[in-house]
Amino acid sequence: MLDLTKLASPLDVGRVRIRNRAFLAPMSGITDEPFRQRAYAHGAGLVVSEMVASGELARGRAGCGLRIRHSGLPVHMVQLAGREATHMAEGARIAAGEGADIIDINMGCPAKKVTGGYAGSALMRDLDHALSLIEAVVGAVEVPVTVKMRLGWDESALNAPLLARRAEQAGVQMVTVHGRTRCQFYQGKADWRAIARIKQAVSIPVVANGDVGSPAEAAMILDQSGADAVMIGRAHYGAPWTASSIAAAAAKEATPGVPESPQALADYVVAHYQDMLSLYGIESGVRQARKHLGWYLDRHAAGVVDEQRKAILTSFEPVRVIAALREVFSSAAEAVNLRGAA
Repeated sequence: MLDLTKLASPLDVGRVRIRNRAFLAPMSGITDEPFRQRAYAHGAGLVVSEMVASGELARGRAGCGLRIRHSGLPVHMVQLAGREATHMAEGARIAAGEGADIIDINMGCPAKKVTGGYAGSALMRDLDHALSLIEAVVGAVEVPVTVKMRLGWDESALNAPLLARRAEQAGVQMVTVHGRTRCQFYQGKADWRAIARIKQAVSIPVVANGDVGSPAEAAMILDQSGADAVMIGRAHYGAPWTASSIAAAAAKEATPGVPESPQALADYVVAHYQDMLSLYGIESGVRQARKHLGWYLDRHAAGVVDEQRKAILTSFEPVRVIAALREVFSSAAEAVNLRGAA
């Protein structure tokens, strides 16, 4: 039987102690402050900010402050992306000044708008340049620096072990590896066994990422990769407690705070919606919340009628949205898939 128990133990990243080893992945446009607060309250060991463009942060662009703002959690981890060493160093200093306990460098994002600017996973095509960014960030701050990467740019350049080894030599204190190449994007199945090559190349903690959404999958990725921790991303859509449920299974405990009735689920979704409106303001908040509301409906109320769904996802009036959410999740109990909340 595959063993999950080590995920329940703490993990030290430099001088920072993480309470368990099931992490929420940084996801642009998703892991904002309200989402991270929920994931951590449920029991995730570590939560990471949305990716922040270092150049925009260094230039003081509006909106970056919200992404790096300390949310009051015991460990504040900020992920930076970019390709200019001066911007990466300045962004790291700004984030650390805002209370970041850990700075993560994004070398894994496959999005064309990121790689087109020679950032994200495009950095894996030029390891010397990638190392110059790592050295700049490590030299700029006293907090631990980590790197998130993929297996390589494509199947002909699986250079993650070399990048991880050089990153460790430059002072990086943890690496996270998504088990796909950049050219795969999110297609096919993540190669969990390939992550083992990175684990064998370094002595710092390695976090395995890709296609994990359940305790069973977490146990399998640990077994096949030998990794020290797991990071869970897209499985959190409509379920901010996913990493927490894995940590709880490792500790043989219940996941705290998961809604266990239709009324509780309605209250949960409405509270998330209201927190986003408070953070972004109503005009922006109603738009940014729609993807989350859609995921909650997909996962827990798949039987919602099209008219109700359209009203929830298109209305600009929060009062109407909240009323519709309560009707869907509270009144139509048979439509709520609470098994998806466990």
